[in-house]
Amino acid sequence: MPYYESVFIARQDISAAQVEGLTETFEKVITEAGGTIAKRESWGLRTMAYKIKKNRKGHYMLLNLDAPAPAVHEMERQMRINEDVLRYMTIRVDELEEGPSAIMRNKDRDDRPRRGDRGDRGDRGDRGPRRDDRDSAPKAEADASEASDKKEGESE
Repeated sequence: MPYYESVFIARQDISAAQVEGLTETFEKVITEAGGTIAKRESWGLRTMAYKIKKNRKGHYMLLNLDAPAPAVHEMERQMRINEDVLRYMTIRVDELEEGPSAIMRNKDRDDRPRRGDRGDRGDRGDRGPRRDDRDSAPKAEADASEASDKKEGESE
């Protein structure tokens, strides 16, 4: 049987338990038609790039399927009928991906530093002072002496 990856987005205002219920109904359609679900991943509530049917967020769910084409068509028909499903996409793949998907691998990358955690910004390391720091001190003194000279000239 051919392999498929199917991702659907459910509305943001339904609960995670309801999303699981939706997933189970779609899995039931596949298994009744002789297919199997190799993997099922919930990507959680994620922000979308643009609004879809007045929703800014959605519950994302990935299904890896080993099923005949009519079973996949019936599952997609059920997704079209269901009001809670905003979008879906099913593609045929040569082989199913083992382990977590790319989205889940990105969530697990806790070893990299976050943007807010940039350490002490005052330490400039082996670099010297900035050019404008070197030039500004003598220039500031010169400006101050010129200003005082002008004031003395005006007061006379």
